[in-house]
Amino acid sequence: MSHDSLLARAAELAERGSPLVVVTLAEVTGSAPSDTGAKMLVTAEGHDSGTVGGGRVEARAIDEALKMLTEGGPACRLVDWSLKADVGMTCGGRVKLLLERHGADEWPLVVFGAGHVAQALARILVTLPCQATFIDPRGDWLAKLPERVRTIETDDPPAEVDRLPEGAFVLCMTRGHKSDLPVLVRLFQSDRDWPYVGVIGSQAKAAVLRKELAAAGVPAEQAVFHCPIGLPIGTNHPGEIAVSIAAQLLEARDAIKAG
Repeated sequence: MSHDSLLARAAELAERGSPLVVVTLAEVTGSAPSDTGAKMLVTAEGHDSGTVGGGRVEARAIDEALKMLTEGGPACRLVDWSLKADVGMTCGGRVKLLLERHGADEWPLVVFGAGHVAQALARILVTLPCQATFIDPRGDWLAKLPERVRTIETDDPPAEVDRLPEGAFVLCMTRGHKSDLPVLVRLFQSDRDWPYVGVIGSQAKAAVLRKELAAAGVPAEQAVFHCPIGLPIGTNHPGEIAVSIAAQLLEARDAIKAG
């Protein structure tokens, strides 16, 4: 695979919101299975594309990349391995590999809906260190969003719940409670924990949603969500509502970090 193709694949994975590690063979001394500059992409599923030489050195590099994706730590590492002593190969060479993690450190936010408040919120989110995804059946509204956010056009938004990233903060901002409800049912019936779930609307809407969730078989202790969303500041102008929502999201994120 050419470097251009590999970079195109990395951009494709980033667009999907898939964290990855780019492994680059930065330096070779003596005999080694590949040339300086060789690259490989590793995702949470393992090797994705490219190669840094195959065999044991590549397997070891994949293991290191997977640790970076699952355990966190520095986003960039340089490893210096003797192929014989560190990797167990008969080659007498030495390699230095640069491992760069992308996407895993970004705060995942998913918004169901792309209406007026969502549009205003998107313009705030692109200034924050987050990975924002907007899901809506209306392609024309998604097209109005900033280029830096990820968009998913679908006639079945609830089905996207199963594909949401781990630890995602989720906002339901669809055209009404009838389209919010199926998303919430799918969220709360999943076996996953959501650090923040918010629904745009009033306290009266929240009461109706809780009754309907109970009727759908979701226990009250499980149906935990913010509604109304946002801090109690500002007016009902979409831009001011968006500011209040962004502030509440930051407040919730920081509370989780603080433990």
